[in-house]
This record gives sequence, C-alpha cells and structure tokens, in this order.
Amino acid sequence: MKIVLLGYMASGKSTIGVLLSKQLSMPFIDLDAHIESKEKSTINAIFKEKGEIYFRKIEHAYLTELLNSEERFILSLGGGTPCYANNMEYILKARQTTSFYLQASIALLVERLIKGKENRPLVKEIGDEKLEEYVAKHLFERRFFYDQAHHKITTDQKETLEIVSAIQKKLH
Repeated sequence: MKIVLLGYMASGKSTIGVLLSKQLSMPFIDLDAHIESKEKSTINAIFKEKGEIYFRKIEHAYLTELLNSEERFILSLGGGTPCYANNMEYILKARQTTSFYLQASIALLVERLIKGKENRPLVKEIGDEKLEEYVAKHLFERRFFYDQAHHKITTDQKETLEIVSAIQKKLH
C-alpha cells in the first residue's frame, strides 16, 4: 500500500506523514527531499539553475518511479505536484495507492506560513499583508486537482494525532 498526502504548503503533509509512518510502521518519503537527494541539489537551486519546466519533468519522473515501485510507503508531495504533468491522474490510477488531501483554511495556512517564512523560499519575499491573497489565489487554482484525492481531511481545529487517526480510519 502507498499513501499519498497532498495539499498546500504548510498544510501539515510532512508532520502528518512522519507521525503516520510511525503509527503504521511504514517508511516516510518527502518527495522534495527525495528529489534533492537524487539530484544532489536543493529544490531552490534546481529552479534557479535549470528552471521550473526541468523541475516539473524530474518531479513527474521521480513520482511515477515511486508509484510504480513495489514498496510500501507514505509519500508527502510538494504543494504544486498534483497540478502538473497529469500527476494527479497518475496518483489516482496507481495500484494500491490511496491519496489524502489535507485541507486547511486560508487563515491557518497564512498563520503557519508567516511563522515559518524563512524555510519557505516561495513565500519568503512576499509581505505578510499580501500573503493571504497569494495563498487564496493558489488554492483557487489548485483546488480542482486537490479535490480529486480519494479522501479529504479537514485539518483546522484538529490536533496532529486526530488527523493521523482520521486517515487510519479511512484506510480500513
């Protein structure tokens, strides 16, 4: 079984993925970290040196490679991954794969992004007052893809273990 976690930046994919992996005794893979390891470069450097088109091509290649493997794992995607190269369609058709959209409100995402701005190159340069509009625009553009996930888990007002438990219930 493969569990794919998707959602916007700061929706909790990595945090939930790590906890879920401990609960289910399955390896956790962060797709961005996987790409950085394989490419021996950071996502920032790849974008800067080779451009977004190159990044989206290799992102698709590594995603399909993982989904085609026989391994069991929990995979956390980058926020944009489902929106490019028919990735969402591929996730939905992959054997023994279940996807979860971790849906957080704009207010919660903005609050988390402001707190962790230094670690988020895509929003680092955006003023706090413009962040809500930026997030809302992205969510509007990406909702079509996110909403196709097998399951949707609303994360607002939920503790991380509640979210993990909600995912586990949907798996049985």
